[in-house]
Amino acid sequence: MNMTPSVHSTANFMHWHRYYVWAYETALRTECDYKGYQPYWNWGKYEDLPASPIFNGDEWSMGGNGEAVSHKGGMIFAGGKQIPPGPGGGCVKTGPFANLTIHLGPVMGTMDPALNISANPSRDGFGDNPRCLRRDVNNYFTSQFLRPIDLSSHITSNANISRFQDTLQMDQGTKANIHGAGHFSIWGDPGGDVYVSPGEPVFWLHHGQLDRHWWMWANYLENEVKSRTSQYEGGTSWMNPNSARGKPTDPQWLDVVAPAGTNGMAANQLFSTTAGPFCYVYQ
Repeated sequence: MNMTPSVHSTANFMHWHRYYVWAYETALRTECDYKGYQPYWNWGKYEDLPASPIFNGDEWSMGGNGEAVSHKGGMIFAGGKQIPPGPGGGCVKTGPFANLTIHLGPVMGTMDPALNISANPSRDGFGDNPRCLRRDVNNYFTSQFLRPIDLSSHITSNANISRFQDTLQMDQGTKANIHGAGHFSIWGDPGGDVYVSPGEPVFWLHHGQLDRHWWMWANYLENEVKSRTSQYEGGTSWMNPNSARGKPTDPQWLDVVAPAGTNGMAANQLFSTTAGPFCYVYQ
């Protein structure tokens, strides 16, 4: 919640989120005895997302969709289009995250106000606001903006990190941006709120894929791997388009959630998945 303005639409976007996902995986292993690796949600694999293994509600899923409730959809997206309502909208009642209680936010919620999601008692969103995990998992984006052809085109048509990041985060005319399309395919509360979306368990699968997408872009052309891996472009504040330019030596902050001894690592330590604190590649 504190870092949101400095890690979206800035030079930090890809690098900070890689660091964040790695810190989460580290916590799963060191605090929860998890033996696996951080999974990713391949956006282009499941066009029918509510029926996918991610959201089908069985014991191996990330929980089911929210219960079906009547609602109007929500925020304006991609050239003035309003996202139509999906088949959910209510509380998640099936699978491992059934009846999960959310506490922080909302700060910038995007669900239909008629759903009466309770406002946070604190203006900054940090007050305790217990409520259910809501989802409206839908196929609006997977059917037209997250197809394999959309993903491959994005990787092959952007020659530098600046353009790659910008088109990843901002709509292009009537075409929804890929990063937002993933978030709003889950939608709900807190998944549709940029400030508290990590409270949605699938956030980590979404951002695992975001990191994979970046890794594929960096490794797309053999003779450009070194240069693409080391590119770092953009400002330092989402809210100020004229903010200072980011530098590869800029520290990246996670504070209390950083693995021991890693808080404030320089961005250039996060460039490669096989250097710095990392040692992984993607399938």
